Amino acid sequence: MCAIVPAPGYSLGSMSETTTPNAPVAEAAPTSAPVSSRTRQAAGAGASAAKPRSQDRPGARAPRPVHPLLQRLWELHPRLFGARFRPLKLGIFEDLMARHPGAFQKEDLKQALGQHVRSTRYLEAVASGDLRHDLDGQPVEPVAPEHVQHAIFEVFRRRQGRNAEAARTWARARLVQAIDASGLDREGWLERAPTRDAALLSLIDEAFAARAAQAARREALLRAFQASGQTPEAFADMYGLPLRQVREALARAPGGAAPEATSAAASAAAASDAPAAHGAPATTA
Repeated sequence: MCAIVPAPGYSLGSMSETTTPNAPVAEAAPTSAPVSSRTRQAAGAGASAAKPRSQDRPGARAPRPVHPLLQRLWELHPRLFGARFRPLKLGIFEDLMARHPGAFQKEDLKQALGQHVRSTRYLEAVASGDLRHDLDGQPVEPVAPEHVQHAIFEVFRRRQGRNAEAARTWARARLVQAIDASGLDREGWLERAPTRDAALLSLIDEAFAARAAQAARREALLRAFQASGQTPEAFADMYGLPLRQVREALARAPGGAAPEATSAAASAAAASDAPAAHGAPATTA
């Protein structure tokens, strides 16, 4: 059977969710050499083992071959369509037509871009919170919250069949990240990204609850830091915390690092640098 070779940056698995039923399958080349019964049995076993999982399920969709234009897009714009997918700037179709006049048929380009943006890897890029990028690979604008939510939910649905718990954990973490980036409360979020799906609403509620719990932990850490009078480094070492976690908590405090904490840390540092009262006076150069 003829093998389908994906364009660089693509895999058949990443495209399998964008397929249409009854996709044509390449026929095996005929052979004129006689085939023994043992060979037939071995070939049959091999074909059975190599058969895609989708064919084992009644009504499952077969993977669609990668659109040939995606290979060309990868060659022309590897920063967008290469090993790492980037969210595309709104209006990228028009930009491509203008940048490469006569290079693409409109319908072919629409089909190729449609397959690209529905692939799991592209949706994962959008769900990650990455910015939209132009044809030169430069970031131009954030992805709208409703588009980020759509990508998260779609990847969540696709992953559920493999590991439901891991898929939910991933989706919840991505939602928390997206909500943080938006600065919206629950009401504002649902106004921008409404849904009537009870399961998805439950996931959104979990994300807001997780976000509230994270905020409470940061607040507790900040109060402990203020009371300690230590520098961030000393505080992290004293409690066995990653320094990055302490710095992030301070950065997210109102006004950045809390003034009291900064003042206490500065005072502690100054006291440690001052000469002892019974020692020799400090010298000057």
